[in-house]
Amino acid sequence: MPKSSQPRRRQLHALLGDLPPRKRRISARKIGEQRREHYVLERLLLDLNGMEIVPAYFVRPTGGHGPRPAVLYNHSHGGHYEVGKDELLRGQEYIEPYADELARLGYSALCIDAWGFGERRGRTESEIFKHMLWHGQVLWGMMVYDSLRALDYLVRRPDVDPRRVATIGISMGSTMAWWAAALDTRIKVCVDICCQTDFQALIESQGLDGHGIYYYVPGLLKHFTTAGINALIAPRPHLALAGNYDRLTPPAGLDRIDAHLKKVYKAARAPDAWRMLRYDIGHMETAAMRAQVVAFLRKWL
Repeated sequence: MPKSSQPRRRQLHALLGDLPPRKRRISARKIGEQRREHYVLERLLLDLNGMEIVPAYFVRPTGGHGPRPAVLYNHSHGGHYEVGKDELLRGQEYIEPYADELARLGYSALCIDAWGFGERRGRTESEIFKHMLWHGQVLWGMMVYDSLRALDYLVRRPDVDPRRVATIGISMGSTMAWWAAALDTRIKVCVDICCQTDFQALIESQGLDGHGIYYYVPGLLKHFTTAGINALIAPRPHLALAGNYDRLTPPAGLDRIDAHLKKVYKAARAPDAWRMLRYDIGHMETAAMRAQVVAFLRKWL
């Protein structure tokens, strides 16, 4: 990224509330390992934030040696608080699992439970949001913090090539993918599925309640548009997949984001590194979309 983007990145990060120090030590404990057809599954407990332990899955392909490319996989929301990181292994009704797919490509993958999901359940999303707000914290900020700390852990593993790290997600996981990639240039490839939501278009279409309370960051619109955040990823490769009938991503907003990022990537002399592909579907990943994701990873990762 050009140095001129660094102040904007710092400004975006500053909107995420009071966060724990980034330099605190990360500890990891492996509590189990299971060999499956295409990969070995490690069950991990990570101390990322000093507040609560973060359960995680690390998937590494069977066979082969040496550091591998890796994917930070971000799970979705969908009101499925019981799923969390299990989405990597078994998918959801709107997305097929990615663990086998990535392993067959020769990539490892890490997925953590976000706040309130999977093995971090116990408080509602609303309760967590309110508790954090009282303490000057932002739920989305703490989610992003955990993801960036998970990236810290991922790139330090001896079996991961830190020069070849991507991030992928659908829905909430899609939003996490482009936020994380915007904030951290160690992510070399970004793939987001069904959540390039232009904030102004969402307001205009009266769609604010379509996204959970986690999504909303105080003061964000004073400083950033969706396209403005995504521009911080340029010139790194970025694939966005969207449904024209998806109410979470109004079509007018998709037009706006695509037009802006085409200009940004052209100015960065990397016009081929940005692609937005749209399909006449709702909020889901299809087989055709998955094929595009695989092709994009093969090309750029």
